[in-house]
Amino acid sequence: MLAKIAIGTAAILLLIPVLLGMGVSAVVDALFGSSSNTSIDCTAPIADIPPDYCLLYVTAAPDCPGLDWTVLAAIGKVETDHGRLKAPGVTEGENFAGAGGPMQFLAPTFNGVIAAHQIPPGGASPPSRYNPHDAIHAAAFLLCDNGARRGDLRAAIFAYNHADWYVDMVLKQAGKYAKAAATSIGNGDCNAIQAPNAVALAAINYACGQRGLPYVWGGNGPDGGHAGFDCSGLTKAAYAAAGVNLPRTAQTQYDAGPRVPAGQPLLPGDLVFYGTPGNIHHVGLYIGGGLMINAPTFGQPVQIDNYRYNGDDYAGATRPAASTA
Repeated sequence: MLAKIAIGTAAILLLIPVLLGMGVSAVVDALFGSSSNTSIDCTAPIADIPPDYCLLYVTAAPDCPGLDWTVLAAIGKVETDHGRLKAPGVTEGENFAGAGGPMQFLAPTFNGVIAAHQIPPGGASPPSRYNPHDAIHAAAFLLCDNGARRGDLRAAIFAYNHADWYVDMVLKQAGKYAKAAATSIGNGDCNAIQAPNAVALAAINYACGQRGLPYVWGGNGPDGGHAGFDCSGLTKAAYAAAGVNLPRTAQTQYDAGPRVPAGQPLLPGDLVFYGTPGNIHHVGLYIGGGLMINAPTFGQPVQIDNYRYNGDDYAGATRPAASTA
Protein backbone atom coordinates (compact mmCIF):
# COMPACT_ATOMS: atom_id res chain seq x y z
CA MET A 1 0.00 0.00 0.00
CA LEU A 2 1.89 3.06 -1.26
CA ALA A 3 1.02 6.72 -1.43
CA LYS A 4 1.21 8.47 -4.78
CA ILE A 5 4.45 10.39 -5.28
CA ALA A 6 4.27 13.54 -7.37
CA ILE A 7 6.54 13.38 -10.39
CA GLY A 8 8.59 16.25 -11.78
CA THR A 9 10.63 19.07 -10.36
CA ALA A 10 7.88 20.07 -7.97
CA ALA A 11 8.07 16.73 -6.21
CA ILE A 12 11.24 17.52 -4.33
CA LEU A 13 11.75 20.99 -2.92
CA LEU A 14 14.62 22.81 -1.39
CA LEU A 15 16.41 21.65 1.70
CA ILE A 16 17.97 24.71 3.09
CA PRO A 17 18.93 26.19 6.48
CA VAL A 18 16.77 28.99 7.78
CA LEU A 19 18.66 32.02 8.87
CA LEU A 20 16.14 34.17 10.73
CA GLY A 21 17.48 35.71 13.88
CA MET A 22 21.03 34.48 13.27
CA GLY A 23 24.19 36.56 13.35
CA VAL A 24 26.46 36.90 10.35
CA SER A 25 28.87 34.24 11.60
CA ALA A 26 26.00 31.83 12.14
CA VAL A 27 24.73 32.61 8.64
CA VAL A 28 28.13 31.69 7.25
CA ASP A 29 28.15 28.41 9.17
CA ALA A 30 24.60 27.55 8.16
CA LEU A 31 24.98 28.36 4.48
CA PHE A 32 28.27 26.58 3.93
CA GLY A 33 27.96 22.86 3.53
CA SER A 34 24.28 22.77 2.58
CA SER A 35 23.20 19.98 0.26
CA SER A 36 20.17 21.86 -0.91
CA ASN A 37 21.23 22.70 -4.44
CA THR A 38 19.93 19.63 -6.23
CA SER A 39 16.30 19.73 -5.20
CA ILE A 40 14.90 23.25 -5.42
CA ASP A 41 11.89 23.84 -7.64
CA CYS A 42 12.66 27.00 -9.61
CA THR A 43 9.27 26.90 -11.31
CA ALA A 44 7.72 28.05 -8.04
CA PRO A 45 8.28 31.74 -7.22
CA ILE A 46 11.13 32.28 -4.77
CA ALA A 47 11.13 35.88 -3.60
CA ASP A 48 12.11 38.18 -6.47
CA ILE A 49 14.38 35.76 -8.36
CA PRO A 50 13.46 35.24 -12.02
CA PRO A 51 12.97 31.52 -12.71
CA ASP A 52 15.69 31.42 -15.37
CA TYR A 53 18.21 33.00 -13.00
CA CYS A 54 17.08 30.73 -10.18
CA LEU A 55 17.86 27.70 -12.31
CA LEU A 56 21.28 29.10 -13.18
CA TYR A 57 22.13 29.74 -9.52
CA VAL A 58 21.01 26.25 -8.55
CA THR A 59 22.87 24.48 -11.35
CA ALA A 60 26.06 26.55 -10.93
CA ALA A 61 26.40 26.17 -7.15
CA PRO A 62 27.68 22.54 -7.36
CA ASP A 63 30.70 23.86 -9.29
CA CYS A 64 31.94 24.53 -5.76
CA PRO A 65 31.08 21.61 -3.45
CA GLY A 66 29.22 22.92 -0.40
CA LEU A 67 28.42 26.34 -1.86
CA ASP A 68 24.75 27.13 -1.40
CA TRP A 69 22.83 28.53 -4.34
CA THR A 70 21.49 31.37 -2.19
CA VAL A 71 24.97 32.91 -2.01
CA LEU A 72 25.17 33.15 -5.79
CA ALA A 73 21.62 34.50 -5.88
CA ALA A 74 22.45 37.09 -3.26
CA ILE A 75 25.48 38.29 -5.22
CA GLY A 76 23.35 38.47 -8.36
CA LYS A 77 20.77 40.51 -6.46
CA VAL A 78 23.25 42.92 -4.88
CA GLU A 79 25.25 43.42 -8.07
CA THR A 80 22.57 43.88 -10.75
CA ASP A 81 19.17 42.77 -9.40
CA HIS A 82 19.56 39.51 -11.36
CA GLY A 83 20.49 41.33 -14.53
CA ARG A 84 17.52 43.73 -14.38
CA LEU A 85 19.43 46.82 -13.27
CA LYS A 86 19.23 49.55 -15.90
CA ALA A 87 22.78 50.82 -15.68
CA PRO A 88 25.99 50.86 -17.71
CA GLY A 89 27.89 47.60 -17.60
CA VAL A 90 25.00 45.20 -17.01
CA THR A 91 24.11 44.00 -20.49
CA GLU A 92 26.96 45.76 -22.34
CA GLY A 93 29.84 48.10 -21.71
CA GLU A 94 31.32 48.64 -18.26
CA ASN A 95 30.53 50.59 -15.14
CA PHE A 96 32.83 53.23 -13.67
CA ALA A 97 35.03 50.52 -12.14
CA GLY A 98 35.33 48.49 -15.34
CA ALA A 99 32.92 45.74 -14.28
CA GLY A 100 30.45 44.19 -16.69
CA GLY A 101 27.71 41.58 -16.88
CA PRO A 102 25.04 40.40 -14.44
CA MET A 103 27.64 39.28 -11.88
CA GLN A 104 29.83 42.37 -12.48
CA PHE A 105 33.15 40.85 -13.46
CA LEU A 106 36.24 42.80 -14.34
CA ALA A 107 37.48 41.51 -17.67
CA PRO A 108 40.85 40.26 -16.31
CA THR A 109 39.13 38.45 -13.44
CA PHE A 110 36.63 36.74 -15.71
CA ASN A 111 39.34 35.79 -18.19
CA GLY A 112 41.38 34.31 -15.34
CA VAL A 113 38.46 32.19 -14.18
CA ILE A 114 37.67 30.76 -17.60
CA ALA A 115 41.36 30.06 -18.16
CA ALA A 116 41.44 28.00 -14.97
CA HIS A 117 38.01 26.37 -15.19
CA GLN A 118 35.88 24.97 -17.97
CA ILE A 119 32.51 26.71 -18.06
CA PRO A 120 29.79 24.08 -18.69
CA PRO A 121 27.99 24.15 -22.05
CA GLY A 122 24.92 26.31 -22.35
CA GLY A 123 26.31 29.82 -22.53
CA ALA A 124 28.15 31.87 -25.13
CA SER A 125 31.00 30.64 -27.30
CA PRO A 126 33.52 31.76 -26.27
CA PRO A 127 32.23 32.34 -22.71
CA SER A 128 31.19 35.91 -21.99
CA ARG A 129 30.85 37.81 -18.73
CA TYR A 130 27.65 39.32 -20.17
CA ASN A 131 26.05 35.91 -20.61
CA PRO A 132 24.15 35.02 -17.39
CA HIS A 133 25.00 31.30 -17.68
CA ASP A 134 28.71 31.96 -18.07
CA ALA A 135 28.84 34.73 -15.47
CA ILE A 136 27.07 32.74 -12.75
CA HIS A 137 29.18 29.63 -13.28
CA ALA A 138 32.30 31.79 -13.26
CA ALA A 139 31.17 33.38 -9.99
CA ALA A 140 30.81 29.92 -8.40
CA PHE A 141 34.32 28.96 -9.48
CA LEU A 142 35.73 32.28 -8.24
CA LEU A 143 34.10 31.93 -4.83
CA CYS A 144 35.47 28.41 -4.60
CA ASP A 145 39.00 29.48 -5.43
CA ASN A 146 38.87 32.31 -2.91
CA GLY A 147 37.82 30.35 0.15
CA ALA A 148 34.45 28.66 -0.25
CA ARG A 149 36.13 25.36 -1.12
CA ARG A 150 37.81 25.27 2.29
CA GLY A 151 34.74 26.49 4.16
CA ASP A 152 35.68 30.16 4.50
CA LEU A 153 32.61 31.68 2.87
CA ARG A 154 33.15 35.12 4.33
CA ALA A 155 36.65 35.31 2.85
CA ALA A 156 35.31 34.15 -0.51
CA ILE A 157 32.69 36.90 -0.63
CA PHE A 158 35.17 39.50 0.61
CA ALA A 159 37.48 38.57 -2.27
CA TYR A 160 34.59 39.13 -4.67
CA ASN A 161 34.21 42.71 -3.41
CA HIS A 162 36.70 43.94 -0.83
CA ALA A 163 34.30 45.44 1.73
CA ASP A 164 32.87 44.09 4.96
CA TRP A 165 29.58 45.88 4.32
CA TYR A 166 29.34 44.00 1.02
CA VAL A 167 29.88 40.64 2.71
CA ASP A 168 27.23 41.47 5.30
CA MET A 169 24.79 42.58 2.61
CA VAL A 170 25.28 39.41 0.58
CA LEU A 171 24.85 37.14 3.61
CA LYS A 172 21.76 39.03 4.73
CA GLN A 173 20.25 38.70 1.25
CA ALA A 174 21.15 35.00 1.15
CA GLY A 175 19.29 34.62 4.42
CA LYS A 176 16.21 36.25 2.93
CA TYR A 177 16.27 33.84 0.02
CA ALA A 178 16.75 30.93 2.41
CA LYS A 179 13.70 32.04 4.35
CA ALA A 180 11.61 32.49 1.20
CA ALA A 181 12.51 29.02 -0.04
CA ALA A 182 12.05 27.29 3.31
CA THR A 183 8.59 28.68 3.97
CA SER A 184 7.27 26.93 0.86
CA ILE A 185 8.58 23.48 1.71
CA GLY A 186 6.09 20.68 2.15
CA ASN A 187 2.35 20.51 1.62
CA GLY A 188 1.30 17.75 4.01
CA ASP A 189 -0.38 15.85 1.15
CA CYS A 190 0.24 12.10 0.97
CA ASN A 191 -1.13 12.09 -2.58
CA ALA A 192 1.49 14.55 -3.86
CA ILE A 193 4.42 14.22 -1.51
CA GLN A 194 6.96 17.02 -1.32
CA ALA A 195 10.24 16.36 0.45
CA PRO A 196 13.74 17.81 0.60
CA ASN A 197 15.55 14.69 -0.60
CA ALA A 198 15.03 11.10 -1.70
CA VAL A 199 15.51 9.69 1.80
CA ALA A 200 12.79 11.85 3.35
CA LEU A 201 10.57 11.19 0.34
CA ALA A 202 10.85 7.42 0.77
CA ALA A 203 10.21 7.61 4.52
CA ILE A 204 7.10 9.75 4.07
CA ASN A 205 5.82 7.57 1.25
CA TYR A 206 6.11 4.48 3.43
CA ALA A 207 4.40 6.11 6.40
CA CYS A 208 1.60 7.44 4.21
CA GLY A 209 1.01 3.92 3.00
CA GLN A 210 0.42 2.67 6.56
CA ARG A 211 -2.52 4.95 7.32
CA GLY A 212 -5.45 3.10 8.81
CA LEU A 213 -3.41 0.35 10.44
CA PRO A 214 -4.14 -0.06 14.15
CA TYR A 215 -2.08 1.18 17.05
CA VAL A 216 -0.25 -1.75 18.61
CA TRP A 217 1.96 -1.30 21.67
CA GLY A 218 5.44 -2.46 20.59
CA GLY A 219 4.13 -2.96 17.07
CA ASN A 220 6.56 -3.04 14.17
CA GLY A 221 3.92 -3.28 11.43
CA PRO A 222 3.15 -6.03 8.92
CA ASP A 223 6.78 -6.38 7.88
CA GLY A 224 7.67 -6.96 11.52
CA GLY A 225 4.98 -9.52 12.15
CA HIS A 226 2.42 -7.22 13.79
CA ALA A 227 -0.97 -5.92 12.73
CA GLY A 228 0.05 -2.31 13.29
CA PHE A 229 2.51 0.08 14.87
CA ASP A 230 3.26 2.08 17.92
CA CYS A 231 4.66 5.57 17.39
CA SER A 232 8.37 4.76 17.22
CA GLY A 233 7.74 1.48 15.41
CA LEU A 234 6.18 3.49 12.58
CA THR A 235 9.02 6.00 12.34
CA LYS A 236 11.66 3.28 12.52
CA ALA A 237 9.94 1.29 9.75
CA ALA A 238 9.48 4.40 7.62
CA TYR A 239 13.16 5.25 7.72
CA ALA A 240 14.15 1.61 7.28
CA ALA A 241 12.23 1.74 4.01
CA ALA A 242 14.47 4.68 3.07
CA GLY A 243 17.65 2.82 4.01
CA VAL A 244 18.22 4.54 7.37
CA ASN A 245 18.43 2.48 10.56
CA LEU A 246 16.91 4.26 13.56
CA PRO A 247 16.87 3.12 17.18
CA ARG A 248 13.62 1.50 18.28
CA THR A 249 12.13 3.79 20.95
CA ALA A 250 11.01 7.41 20.82
CA GLN A 251 13.59 8.37 23.45
CA THR A 252 16.51 6.74 21.66
CA GLN A 253 15.41 8.18 18.32
CA TYR A 254 15.37 11.65 19.91
CA ASP A 255 18.80 11.05 21.42
CA ALA A 256 20.19 9.84 18.07
CA GLY A 257 19.51 13.18 16.33
CA PRO A 258 20.75 15.09 14.47
CA ARG A 259 18.71 17.75 16.27
CA VAL A 260 16.90 20.53 14.38
CA PRO A 261 17.99 23.78 16.09
CA ALA A 262 15.26 25.61 17.94
CA GLY A 263 13.77 28.35 15.78
CA GLN A 264 14.39 26.63 12.46
CA PRO A 265 11.26 25.55 10.59
CA LEU A 266 10.69 21.87 10.09
CA LEU A 267 11.27 20.06 6.82
CA PRO A 268 9.25 17.09 5.55
CA GLY A 269 10.86 13.95 6.91
CA ASP A 270 11.80 15.45 10.27
CA LEU A 271 10.82 13.48 13.36
CA VAL A 272 8.83 15.48 15.92
CA PHE A 273 8.94 14.51 19.60
CA TYR A 274 6.82 15.09 22.67
CA GLY A 275 7.66 15.03 26.37
CA THR A 276 10.86 16.36 27.89
CA PRO A 277 14.41 15.77 26.62
CA GLY A 278 14.93 13.03 29.20
CA ASN A 279 11.43 11.57 29.00
CA ILE A 280 10.18 11.43 25.41
CA HIS A 281 6.87 9.62 25.14
CA HIS A 282 5.76 10.14 21.52
CA VAL A 283 7.17 10.69 18.02
CA GLY A 284 5.65 11.49 14.65
CA LEU A 285 6.91 12.01 11.10
CA TYR A 286 6.50 15.57 9.83
CA ILE A 287 5.13 15.83 6.26
CA GLY A 288 4.80 19.60 5.83
CA GLY A 289 1.92 21.99 6.15
CA GLY A 290 1.99 21.72 9.95
CA LEU A 291 1.04 18.04 9.74
CA MET A 292 2.58 14.75 10.83
CA ILE A 293 1.87 11.07 10.32
CA ASN A 294 1.83 9.16 13.59
CA ALA A 295 0.50 6.17 15.46
CA PRO A 296 -1.21 8.16 18.24
CA THR A 297 -2.39 5.76 20.94
CA PHE A 298 -4.65 2.81 21.71
CA GLY A 299 -7.85 2.86 19.71
CA GLN A 300 -6.54 5.33 17.11
CA PRO A 301 -5.07 4.14 13.80
CA VAL A 302 -2.01 5.46 11.99
CA GLN A 303 -3.20 8.84 10.78
CA ILE A 304 -2.33 12.43 9.89
CA ASP A 305 -2.58 14.96 12.72
CA ASN A 306 -1.47 18.52 13.43
CA TYR A 307 2.00 18.35 14.88
CA ARG A 308 1.25 21.24 17.28
CA TYR A 309 -1.94 21.48 19.29
CA ASN A 310 -3.25 23.16 22.42
CA GLY A 311 -1.67 21.72 25.53
CA ASP A 312 0.99 19.68 23.70
CA ASP A 313 4.40 19.06 25.24
CA TYR A 314 6.39 19.36 22.03
CA ALA A 315 10.06 18.78 22.82
CA GLY A 316 11.76 19.33 19.48
CA ALA A 317 12.71 17.59 16.25
CA THR A 318 15.47 15.62 14.60
CA ARG A 319 16.45 15.29 10.94
CA PRO A 320 17.52 11.71 10.20
CA ALA A 321 17.70 12.36 6.45
CA ALA A 322 20.47 14.92 7.01
CA SER A 323 22.89 12.23 8.12
CA THR A 324 22.76 10.67 4.64
CA ALA A 325 23.44 13.90 2.70
